Amino acid sequence: MTYLDSIALTRTLPCLAEPGKIIVIGKPNRPLDEVLPYLATLPGIIAYNPEAHTLTFRRPAGFMTLYADRVYITQVGSADEGLELLAALKDAINATWDHREQLVAVTRARRAPRPLDVWTLLPQTNCKQCGEATCLAFAVGLLQHKRTVIECPPLYADDHLTDRRATLEAMFW
Repeated sequence: MTYLDSIALTRTLPCLAEPGKIIVIGKPNRPLDEVLPYLATLPGIIAYNPEAHTLTFRRPAGFMTLYADRVYITQVGSADEGLELLAALKDAINATWDHREQLVAVTRARRAPRPLDVWTLLPQTNCKQCGEATCLAFAVGLLQHKRTVIECPPLYADDHLTDRRATLEAMFW
């Protein structure tokens, strides 16, 4: 049994974060509140609030935020691309719902990591081998997806940092 039949494109707005792009707003044919806890188990989640029934994913460009009664997708090139993204989202929601018995629903709020959260996992040597002036600057670059974990040589050179490296790889890969 499919969870959703459709997500209708209801509106587009100019995307202030990326001139020339749009924000696509869609309305699912049924509320998403039952499926959101299962979707919150997927990679790419940057925030989940079970009380407010909101879930935000990072996309290659922009974000996708799901509410119980609507969907926002930022930095979309055109209405046609928005329709494709909404159709793909509907399919992903249905696939997640179909496999929910294999997932553990998330019941607690999740928030996106902050620069200091990431910095605490870095070697904190400020060695500049990554090209940044400080480890905090590198942490910000990781969060903005302008840097990758493998660009930090000390993380891979020190066996004592294996757990930290694994945590960072799980966050950003």
